[in-house]
Amino acid sequence: MIQFNCDGSLSTTTKWAIKNCTSTSCSFEILLNEKVMTTYSELYIPSRTLNYGVYQLTLTVTMIDSPNLKSSSSVYVRITATGITANLVQLGTSMITRGDQQDLLLDPGTFSVDPDEDTFDATKWKYTYYCRIYDLYNFPNLQGILLSIDDSRIDPYNPSCLSNRSGNGTGLILGNLTLSPNSSLKVLGGSLQSNRMYQFMVYMENRKNSSIQATGYVLVTIEVTHPQLIAVGCVISPMCVPNLEFQLLNPTTQVALFTLCIGTCTNLQSIKWNIYQGSDNSTSSNSTQWTLFNQTSSYENIWFFGTNTSNFTATDLLFLNNLQISLWRFEVVYTFLSAISTSALNFIINQPPANGSCSINPLDGTIITLFTITCPDWYDVDGIQDYSLYAWTTDISQRIMIAFSTEYNFQVRLPAGDNETSLLNLVVYVRDLAGSVTQVNISSVNIIADLATINDLIDTITNLSSTITNNLIVRLLSSGNQNVVGQIMTSLSQEFNQMNNDNLDKAISSGIPAVDISVSSLGSQTLQQISIALNESALINYNIQLNSLANVRDYLVTFITNLLITTSNSIILQSSSLVQLTQSTNQLTRNTLMLVSNRCYELSAALYAIFEKISYEDAQSASNQLFQCASNILNAVNGPLQGRTEVLDLDNSRANVISTDYDTDLESAWSNLNLFSDGNDFSTETIEENRNIYYQKQLANQINSQVTEIISLLTSSLNIHLNIGQSSLMNTSQSFVSLETISIASLKDRLVKQVENAQFSIPSDFVLNTTSNSSISLRSRVDPLASFGNFQNTNLSRSISLSIIDQNGNEVSFQAHQNNPIKLIIPRDPNVLIPSMYLQNVTTTNPTINNLLFNYHYINITSSLPISVHFEIHSLNTNLAYLFIYKFDQTPQLNSSINLIDGWTMFCPFNLTNDDTYRYFINNQQTPGHQSLIFGIRELNLTEINNYCLNSSSINTSLPITDEPYDFTSNYELRLYTSGCYYLDDNNNWRSDGLIVGSLTNLYETECLSTHLTTFAGGFIVLPAPINWSYVFANADFMKNKTVYLTMIFTSIIYIILMIYARFKDKKDFEKLGVTPLVDNNKSDHYYYQILVFTGQRTNAGTDSKVYFVLSGDNDQTQIRLFSDPHRKIFQRRRINSFIIAVPK
Repeated sequence: MIQFNCDGSLSTTTKWAIKNCTSTSCSFEILLNEKVMTTYSELYIPSRTLNYGVYQLTLTVTMIDSPNLKSSSSVYVRITATGITANLVQLGTSMITRGDQQDLLLDPGTFSVDPDEDTFDATKWKYTYYCRIYDLYNFPNLQGILLSIDDSRIDPYNPSCLSNRSGNGTGLILGNLTLSPNSSLKVLGGSLQSNRMYQFMVYMENRKNSSIQATGYVLVTIEVTHPQLIAVGCVISPMCVPNLEFQLLNPTTQVALFTLCIGTCTNLQSIKWNIYQGSDNSTSSNSTQWTLFNQTSSYENIWFFGTNTSNFTATDLLFLNNLQISLWRFEVVYTFLSAISTSALNFIINQPPANGSCSINPLDGTIITLFTITCPDWYDVDGIQDYSLYAWTTDISQRIMIAFSTEYNFQVRLPAGDNETSLLNLVVYVRDLAGSVTQVNISSVNIIADLATINDLIDTITNLSSTITNNLIVRLLSSGNQNVVGQIMTSLSQEFNQMNNDNLDKAISSGIPAVDISVSSLGSQTLQQISIALNESALINYNIQLNSLANVRDYLVTFITNLLITTSNSIILQSSSLVQLTQSTNQLTRNTLMLVSNRCYELSAALYAIFEKISYEDAQSASNQLFQCASNILNAVNGPLQGRTEVLDLDNSRANVISTDYDTDLESAWSNLNLFSDGNDFSTETIEENRNIYYQKQLANQINSQVTEIISLLTSSLNIHLNIGQSSLMNTSQSFVSLETISIASLKDRLVKQVENAQFSIPSDFVLNTTSNSSISLRSRVDPLASFGNFQNTNLSRSISLSIIDQNGNEVSFQAHQNNPIKLIIPRDPNVLIPSMYLQNVTTTNPTINNLLFNYHYINITSSLPISVHFEIHSLNTNLAYLFIYKFDQTPQLNSSINLIDGWTMFCPFNLTNDDTYRYFINNQQTPGHQSLIFGIRELNLTEINNYCLNSSSINTSLPITDEPYDFTSNYELRLYTSGCYYLDDNNNWRSDGLIVGSLTNLYETECLSTHLTTFAGGFIVLPAPINWSYVFANADFMKNKTVYLTMIFTSIIYIILMIYARFKDKKDFEKLGVTPLVDNNKSDHYYYQILVFTGQRTNAGTDSKVYFVLSGDNDQTQIRLFSDPHRKIFQRRRINSFIIAVPK
């Protein structure tokens, strides 16, 4: 670890040098490929990078400001050969079935594996084969020396496997005699007896070094039929380490197997997996007795998945609930029309590290206290790989990684404990080199936040102090050690998150609406918001602390985004810290978001690169963190655009700092004021606000694309571990992601439930564009905030998505029929403010003056995307009934002679909901192309109620028409809102084609009907009180509204004067347009060039001087020419002047 002891800048350069050592010196420096990063404080060299030998690794640290100040340290490493895996048959299958008349091919020269090489070199090895009749005899031997299968000598107690054996070894063919002698063995058909089981063994010895050896085994069952050869292997091969006749199995991880049918595999009828538990039978013939595990059906799709498919998975629950069993066999049975093939893979439990303990000292401290973790005396036959420390406060499922180390004694700094008790719970995972883990709970510790140190850091960063390098936390972060940086970043982020929550609570309690300054976390409860006047000082104080912490995060993020990515532990540690850093999404600047987004992508790509080498548990742990990271940055970048979080001062100032290429880049967006004006509003305030929005939108599009790639990488990293019927669920307050592998048939009529009642209901009839007929993956997501896209009406909606993915990781097109669509529910933010209903005082109006038959209301429904309109009517007398009519863009009329309406309904008492409210909605298919909607309501009289509402079982479907003015006996209340259904297209824009708003839509969620699957959001706006046209008509005479009419007359006069003035200014502006021929042009010159001269926007950018110029080319140049225009002033500030120059050639 790099430690600093200086008062100046902490900027350093680090460089690793790798030298190959001989017996006398280490003088030859080698160059590694570009994938090995040698400029970090840590060095990670992937396997198969260095050749065998001894190497000197030297780290040199140099201070940038003082290059003479440098320090170096070295370590020596020996690279040795990894043992090979000897496989007699493909994939290292433990047991196969062959027919008595079929040839048996054992080919270790082809199927063996050398981890140090891309392919196995069969020429480097000698091969000797042995065989015994399993369960009855041992391997033939004389005086303890094994007899090879081709040895003519006979053991009287352990007969040979070959039934037709003669002295010259007839029935055997040893292959590859030239290049790699004896690297394969063929046992000819008829050489082995039917209804017997044989065990074959190959002993392999390195030709150059006889001490390097390997042994491989396979059991062969001989039957009378002609079965096909079925190979069984592990999906994640490093999780199945060979151990003589068995594969090592870690009881804390799942085992996932796959099969290959080799040969002609037609007419397959069925596949079935059987699970056996084994016990040693050392008293007779050195064999294992296998007993069928009879609870397979009871735990299907709980412990076991894919029991009738070519892939099979047994979860860790099988082994953790049967710790007394150390031997397991997973057998697959392929049933063909004319034969049955059986193969199996045998496992032995890899016993986890034992006999050790772990402790921590001291037992209390602050977030900067250095604690020592000691884990002595741990033993494992495979050797100890590493120690990982996790911590949590109250919920163990929320534990986070604190550190990982290859040393049993290491030091850490811990985050603060529980808010009430200060207790922090700790657990250490001790892992051996084969991946088996022992979990060790150690003493809980009391950790409190060091507020003085934290506040000092905040002040130092906020004030841009020159002494920032003296700050202890900054020094620790500058070490570049990912354990140290991760610990400090996690501790600080948790404290900042708590400060942010307190700041939000204080602001909301002061009357600031929660939806204006925050996005509610998933699964959160509705806040009790106080309906009081907005306290301006509270908002100012909120923004001061908001921006202060945003600046601190912006400074700290650079330390964590420049760490070396090494193993799966490294990915988990760094992604966990990033989740904590980005949890307060309202405090993330664009710089922070850009760096975190890039880092999350790099971590996702690193995870994808090793997903075939790590356990499902590690892949899931890393993916869960990265899913949250992706959701956080997506939420944060859209918050300001959706009006859900405040615009940060640092973003606004950076957006409006004069661009470095302002004077040279004429196409720079920064200087194009037309991009940022609001119509004709070119005020500084408008330009700066819209310029900031412009850059926020750019980043939002970039992050949206990057998050899509992150989600795809994580999906692929998890999918390989999931069998049919198996799922992976990540449900946190920041994000919901469910990944499930299912059969295509089970997709029909499937209900996919998410969080907060979000759901997809798949119909029974659909078209799926895939060639696969076996399994697909469902990826279901919910994010707290919908993307901005091009439409802000989604700013109160959650974002939900459902994707179907094939076995190659590609999204599959899904198409439902219009008459049987997908039904989905999209929840809104639980803190959405629902205003009270508006009271309509209709009993005091006199409709007879204007002979009004209905009480009319006007609403504006102008929208760039289709919307639905929802009506809620609450009568103060629940025994009354009403007639409701509406018309788009004009007043509806309904009487005995006129029927000018677009729709109608009757509200009868039996239609009332539980809250005594009448509800009606107009879906989004009816509103496009309309700007307004006018609806009318009248109360039905007693006769009409008897005719139309008295008997709900025989409703009169005709319209109750009358020519009498309305007569309301009771007032009613109104609430109107609009909703919509939208999906996000490839350009990050919201669209609505093919989507219909459903009747289950209410104030808190939107129901959508769709024919396709993608990312969806719901629109929602509560409309203001509608204009009461009945009141307007009744009070429209001049004498009652003198002030209104005089104001309108005065405003009209001013408008006319302004129009005349504007026309005058337009003429003046028109004079500035056009192209000016230069006065000194010669009429005899016939070659013309156009010259554009731009003047900048800065103060004094224009000039009153005469400007001369010379135009020069490769072959000639003009005389001195003058820019001039006799009709207008040129070269004024913020102008574009165009001239035509004539030249002779």
